[in-house]
Amino acid sequence: MNSSGGTNSPATKKMGWLCGEKLHFWEPNQTFHTDRPDLSECFQLSVLAWLPCVFLWAASPAYIYYLKKSSRGYIMMSLLNRFKTVFGLLLWIVCWADLFSSFHELQKGQSPPPIYFITPLVLGITMLLATFLIQYERLHGIQSSGVLFIFWFLSVLCAIVPFRSKILKAFSSDEVPDKLRFTSFYLYFGLILLELVLCCLNEKPPLFSNVVTDPNPCPETTAGFLSTVTFWWFTSLAIKGYKMPLEAKDLWSLNERDSSKKIVPKLLKEWEKEQSKIKSSEQNLTTKATYAKQQPSATNHVSGGAAGGETSPEEVEVLLSNQKAAPHQPSFLRTLIKAFGPYFLIGSGFKLLQDSITFVNPQLLRMLISFTSQKDVPVWWGYTLAFLMFFTAILQTLILHRHFQYCFVTGMNVRTALIGAIYRKSLVITNAAKRSSTVGEIVNLMSVDAQRFMDLTTFLNMLWSAPLQIMLALYFLWQNLGPSVLAGVAVMVMLIPFNAVIAMKTRAYQVEQMQHKDARIKLMNEILNGIKVLKLYAWENSFKEKILAIRQKELIVLRKTAYLGALSTMAWTSAPFLVALTTFAVFVTVDEKNVLDAEKAFVSLSLFNILRFPLNMLPQVISGLVQASVSLKRIQNFLSHDELDPNSVDRKTSSEFAVSVVNGKFTWAKEDEPVLDNINVMVPQGSLVAVVGHVGCGKSSLISALLGDMEKVEGEVSVRGSVAYVPQQAWIQNATLRDNILFGKSFHESKYRRVLDACALTPDLEVLPGGDMTEIGEKGINLSGGQRQRVSLARALYSDAEVYLLDDPLSAVDSHVSKHIFDNLIGPEGLLKGKTRILVTHGITFLSQVDNIVVMVEGRVSEMGSYQELLNQNGAFAEFLRNYALEDIVEEDEATEELIEDELFPDDVLSNHHTDMVDNEPTVNEAKKSFMRQISILSGDSENLRCRSVRRQSQKKHQEAQEKKKPQEGQNLIQAETAETGRVKTKVFLEYAKAVGLVLSVIICLLYGCQSAAAIGANIWLSQWTSDSLTNQTKENVHMRVGVYAALGIAQGILVMASSFTLAMGNIGAAKKLHANLLNNKLHTPQSFFDTTPIGRIINRFSKDIYVIDEALPSTVLMFLGTFFVSLSTMIVIISSTPIFAVVIAPLAFIYVFVQVCSFWLTASCAGPTVCCGRPSSHTATCCRGSCVPRRPSSRAPRLGGY
Repeated sequence: MNSSGGTNSPATKKMGWLCGEKLHFWEPNQTFHTDRPDLSECFQLSVLAWLPCVFLWAASPAYIYYLKKSSRGYIMMSLLNRFKTVFGLLLWIVCWADLFSSFHELQKGQSPPPIYFITPLVLGITMLLATFLIQYERLHGIQSSGVLFIFWFLSVLCAIVPFRSKILKAFSSDEVPDKLRFTSFYLYFGLILLELVLCCLNEKPPLFSNVVTDPNPCPETTAGFLSTVTFWWFTSLAIKGYKMPLEAKDLWSLNERDSSKKIVPKLLKEWEKEQSKIKSSEQNLTTKATYAKQQPSATNHVSGGAAGGETSPEEVEVLLSNQKAAPHQPSFLRTLIKAFGPYFLIGSGFKLLQDSITFVNPQLLRMLISFTSQKDVPVWWGYTLAFLMFFTAILQTLILHRHFQYCFVTGMNVRTALIGAIYRKSLVITNAAKRSSTVGEIVNLMSVDAQRFMDLTTFLNMLWSAPLQIMLALYFLWQNLGPSVLAGVAVMVMLIPFNAVIAMKTRAYQVEQMQHKDARIKLMNEILNGIKVLKLYAWENSFKEKILAIRQKELIVLRKTAYLGALSTMAWTSAPFLVALTTFAVFVTVDEKNVLDAEKAFVSLSLFNILRFPLNMLPQVISGLVQASVSLKRIQNFLSHDELDPNSVDRKTSSEFAVSVVNGKFTWAKEDEPVLDNINVMVPQGSLVAVVGHVGCGKSSLISALLGDMEKVEGEVSVRGSVAYVPQQAWIQNATLRDNILFGKSFHESKYRRVLDACALTPDLEVLPGGDMTEIGEKGINLSGGQRQRVSLARALYSDAEVYLLDDPLSAVDSHVSKHIFDNLIGPEGLLKGKTRILVTHGITFLSQVDNIVVMVEGRVSEMGSYQELLNQNGAFAEFLRNYALEDIVEEDEATEELIEDELFPDDVLSNHHTDMVDNEPTVNEAKKSFMRQISILSGDSENLRCRSVRRQSQKKHQEAQEKKKPQEGQNLIQAETAETGRVKTKVFLEYAKAVGLVLSVIICLLYGCQSAAAIGANIWLSQWTSDSLTNQTKENVHMRVGVYAALGIAQGILVMASSFTLAMGNIGAAKKLHANLLNNKLHTPQSFFDTTPIGRIINRFSKDIYVIDEALPSTVLMFLGTFFVSLSTMIVIISSTPIFAVVIAPLAFIYVFVQVCSFWLTASCAGPTVCCGRPSSHTATCCRGSCVPRRPSSRAPRLGGY
């Protein structure tokens, strides 16, 4: 074909008005059929010049709207911004210089084509738009622009062709034609190249942004477009992880948008909307039913005693119950979609783009095979096709990893939000709900169920992506092989019901498994809470049998699930081969003219390989979806529990009384009988009221009612001002003594010292090894009972509340200590004078000093008045005094003796008895002293045991203790949780292999090797089959070729099933052994381990880590073995056909092993997730034990924000 053929082509005729008579829009001979390809000048001036402009004008409206809605601040005009703006204006001038040049030619009588007017005009206006965007981005705090980068990149890319073309024309002729346009183009090219380079650089952060104030900001927020796309911003951390194991302090600050303080309220807001929507719909239904009451009954029901045919109340109730038989539950799934769906959809968009690009490579492969079979074609065709295949692979990788970035961040955010929502709910659920939701279940919800959502989110897009890829693959296969593809479709359709049955059974097993898991964790939590009693009575073996019995039931269900998973794996692994086999067999047998040549076979195989991933992933995603649906229902049920009504106690009252209860009736659960009835209490502002009564008469219940922890059946409760609460059982966090007292409030030295003195804690600080910075173990394990109660009092006093509810705080301390606390803290002259105090007590010593006394008898207020008034009445209070008189006399005698001693030996006032015991042995070393002081719980909680003879030597001892009270690093009772860093040691793999069984491990590897050998044989056989077309033997060997190919495929399927079943058996056996070893080890661990290790940390080993061994690790092993043997078989096939490829494998393998295994990722990623994941479980277990304390209005609930 000559150039005239290109001139007369339809495209040229349509573009003739634009290009003129001299220029041609398309010239095939000049473009394709030559060794020096080039594009026509009109094509360069139109398509190549307009393409970047079309992109920028199309993207600008949405981009400007986005900038307007999400302003990040203001960036000062910088030198970089000035250069960008100046170059943009210069580009406008250069483009319009060409436009004015064309007008000048027109004035001289020349007639340049319209393209010389349109293109400079379009380019000039586009450059003005780009300059405007540069300034608009600066005003809205954009440090690096993706839209402008793509625009400048496209501009440079499209300008490369004319750049080369003009040079070739200049060399082919003696002089440069049209010197003005020649010069202006190279000016234009240089300027857009400079703009592209400048666009790769970042502007300074906006004024007043978090990046400026954060000492260790995440570089992702300030990373440029290129750095974001290629994840280059992460390189510094990866290099650091290669040089040394990463620690928490090495990590950057979390992006604010990913922090729990942003994510958790976002989810809770959507959940509240969903709940309120359901409540409003139910109210509407109730309203309609209420109106319907007044209408005559239209039914044939016999009204029991109702006259006139009107509906009786009983009948109305039945009708209403029928209408509400199936109330709508608030959908937590809808809540998750609203909260995280929009962000996740961006990742879905990237996935759609990546799926589309995936099918470009088979078409390029078709063209490449066609190119190799043709002769006398330009060599640059082959290089271009190879480059395009490489470019599409790179582009596909970049887009895919952007998709994974969005999926991983969404998964992390979902998990964070779920943990925060569950934690918040665990603090406010009613007492009735606590009966059904134990601490073990809550820990499981936070560790296992929340993790399932995170695992699912990564591949959730496969639910729509897999069918899309399957349909596109079948479409291209239809084009390649025709209707024969329908046979393959039939195979896939037949597999659908098979997998549907498996999915339904798996879901049922998941529900059953989670029930067993909850029971196991609940029992384990009870064992750990009572481990001391269990060890004292040597009950380890009996409780071990109970745990193992539940574990055995769990393993039975897990084994069934694993076998179903093995069947599913076999079906979907064999599916691509079965589809290929049936398609090829039908193709060659349905028509003798159908020849399976190399192009059809290998293009089809590439499409079948694309088909393999969605077919393999779809069952896994469905399985994950089934598991997540079970977890979704569990979380939804938990979050739907009734909450304590925050309005049950009126806190905005303007009453003269600080605390008042009028006709109060309270119960612990709505279905229970009332515990308190006919309660009428009025407490004036600033008064001290004592609540007394026999054991079980309802004193603590009254305090709980004032706190809002009970269900209010009738009456009104009002509390004016903030409340501080001291429970009967002191609630202590695993933190320093100071942190336990401050409880999140700021530290004030003078106020802090007054609190310590009033609570008689100052002498204790002198003997604690780290003073007030001594770490307190979980549940206050290294404090005596009296010390714990005094710390609890100090916390309440430091909170500086207006109302103090004190639930028998003096019962755990000595009588002289209780006198000190009453005189200096609670009493009329204590620090709390002027505050409203309600004191529950059994002692009668201080009753004469209180303003009013409330006497409780069997859940009712029997009497109320002053000490003298109640004494004169000779009622329940007098009986109470008679019962406790003897005990009080004894206590007073003890107090008198100890006060005398305190006067003689004032330096040892209120010292802990454990100190006296240690000091009685001057030969004991300092290490033993420190240990005994911290593990004082081993000696009991009472403070009554004192070695009085030691007091005469105490002054010198306390001076020494004062010198040693500074905290030392090695004296932390609860050590920070650590995890292995760096590469996973070979020993770990061997331990797991031993748990599976060494013989079984070898058998599994052999089966996978045989499976890969069968796959290699099938591929080699197929390549020989396609060679028959070259020797015209296709008709003779059809049956033999199909039969052997089928035999190899069936053998592969059988081997897959055998290997999957064997692997499932091995994994279940390993899970059983590892859990049994862990349980046996923990039950026989010394008591000191449990004193110094938070229970939540141990529970996390039995919940999250066992979940990993049970469910996560088997799928990982399956994926590893499959990938390893597929990669190995691929390399064997390539080397057998192209031996020179073996030279490339060695360096590639070295680089891969170095980067992936030995250095960056394992070293960087193994350094802390296990530790971090354990902290919420431990924290939640602690808070659930004392949920009423962190819930108080004067306190701030301990935050999970750092986890």
